This record gives sequence, structure tokens and C-alpha cells, in this order.
Amino acid sequence: MINRARLNRLAVILIVAFCGSPVPLLDSAALGQAPFYQGKTITVIQGRGPGGSGDMRARAITQFLTKYIPGNPTIVHEFMPGGGGLKAANHMYNLKGDGLTIGSVSSGFMASAILGGTGVNYQVEKFHYLGAADAGGHYVFYTRKDLGVTNLEKLRATPGIRIGAQSVGHSNYNIARLLAFFLPMKDPRFVAGYASPEIDLAIERGELDSRFNQSYSVLQNNPEWVEKKLMDFHVALEIIKGDKNPKFAHLPELESFTKTERDRQLLNLQRSFRVTGSPLILPLDTPKDRVAILQSAVTKVFKDPEFPNYFKKTVGDDPELVFPEVMDKAVKELKRPPEVVELLKKIAGAGALPPR
Repeated sequence: MINRARLNRLAVILIVAFCGSPVPLLDSAALGQAPFYQGKTITVIQGRGPGGSGDMRARAITQFLTKYIPGNPTIVHEFMPGGGGLKAANHMYNLKGDGLTIGSVSSGFMASAILGGTGVNYQVEKFHYLGAADAGGHYVFYTRKDLGVTNLEKLRATPGIRIGAQSVGHSNYNIARLLAFFLPMKDPRFVAGYASPEIDLAIERGELDSRFNQSYSVLQNNPEWVEKKLMDFHVALEIIKGDKNPKFAHLPELESFTKTERDRQLLNLQRSFRVTGSPLILPLDTPKDRVAILQSAVTKVFKDPEFPNYFKKTVGDDPELVFPEVMDKAVKELKRPPEVVELLKKIAGAGALPPR
């Protein structure tokens, strides 16, 4: 079942719940017309490779989506990895919207645009949003066992720890940089350019030493790391404060290493990027009636009583939902204090970390 307390905390982060009336849709059958989507195929462009947690989240939604779209179209998935999801986001931004292509972009989509990441050729305000089922999240930072970094003191003192991430600007990269900044770590090396499953393989092979990852992904894909203590776990990050994972409840939360109000603002801005999850998007020029059909269909998916259990079985975690109209509003009203944005931009960039 959906964790109602988690959803309530998410509502607080988004500041306000929006209760607008749904856009009325014309009844094609009443007009003697076949539904637009009848006999058609919708392609979901995923900004990642197959098999990871992002792929499973997208498939869990589309498994239900077709039955709520009038005409019951076929839905297929294509993969466009590159730049931690930036290649797919740029592609969707430049695509002519016809309602037959949906983008499923990464959680770094927001941060990369607002922080001016390299290779960003889109504006987050110029998409239509279909929501997400993975708002919030719980992350853990871990190192490979044979590195011998068994506590925070060693994590601070060990030079040159290699930290893997999907790309510069990806949420996993950003929060690892924040950890290195707050702790601080000694001359860490950040290595980007992997798909999420590849990072863990590189750690097992000794090519990398560590990473931040979502806790449910660890427990779903590599439970033996926890059960047999094959990795050393050091720090947790609760995107929604208080949203703990029982397996990692003993870990210190990243905010405990902040020292100033500026530090806390940095972390809160990064949290706000992740609250929108890994959104489903449409190009801005998609016809309004097709946007309304798809937003309505996703809303019905999220309200389907069978969806939460299916999502948890598929993904390994409860869905944390952001409905389409809430996401649209949240994106357009996101607070961006210039001085905090500039500092986070430096921390989340490819260069050396700024002095504390």
C-alpha cells in the first residue's frame, strides 16, 4: 500500500496541494469518431539503458497506462542513454510533439538545467509534465569492502577515493559532491560516464571505490551486500526528511554534516530537484487535447488500487507520486536563490570542489 506519511511529507515539500479541476475531454465516441490513439503506438524514450531501476519504474507505469488511454494504444520503449539522461531530454525538447512520444528522463533533468550543466539544450519550463512515481527517495553512500574504509574517520582521511556516477550533474553525482564538500573528504576522484548498473559492476571489479545509490535499488539488486556485509555503508540522504529505510536507519543523515544555514540551503535546493522524481515529459507543442488525455491517463494509473503493489513488486519500493498538475506547478515555481544556485553550480560541476 502507499505510505501515506511519506506522501504527506512530500506535499509539505511541494508547499501546497493543487486541486484544479481536470481538463474536460471530448468524447470521441459521442462524436462518432474513433479515439485518436486507437490503432496507434506510443514510444517511450528512456534516457538510460535497459535493466536499471529507472527502466523498471517507467515500465511499471506504462504497464497500466494503455488501458486508461482511449483507444488503448500499444506502448513500446526505446533507450537513449547518454549524459545521464541529457541526450534524451535534448531530443524531446527538439522533437515535434504529436502525442505519440513520451520522454522518461532522469532525476538529474532538473538540476542539470537550473545549474547550467554542460550539454543542456532545453528549458525545464518548456515541457508538459505527466508526473512521476518516484518523488523523494532514500539514498546511501557505500564503499567496497576491500578498500578498508570502515568508518567516517577513514572516509575523511583516505585520499583519492574514486566515486562513480552517471554523469556530471546527475543527482547521484551531485549528492556525492555535497558529501565530499560537507564531510570533507580528502582529494576524492569523481568518475562519470556509467549507466547505473555499470557503476556497481565497476565497484565489484575494483575500478571504482564508491557511490551514492538509492537504497531500494541496493536491496533489490544486491541484497547480499547488506546481508553479508560485502560493502561498507556510511551515510544516508533522505530526500523527504524523516523518510528512513529500516535497513539503514543507523546511518547518519547527510544534513548532520552541514554547519551553516548556507550549507542547509545547498542541500535543500538539491533535495528540491529530486522531489520531482524522474518525470515523464511531452514536447511543449504537443496538441493540448492529447496532453490532457495523457495527463488524465497517468492520473488514473496513479489512482488505480492495483498500481502500488505492482510498482513495489517490480521496482522494490513504494511509489511516491507526483501528479501531473502538481509537477507542472512545482517546476514553474521552484525557488532559485541566485547565490545558492551559483555555489551549488560549482559543487555540482566538473572542476575542483570550492573551499568550505
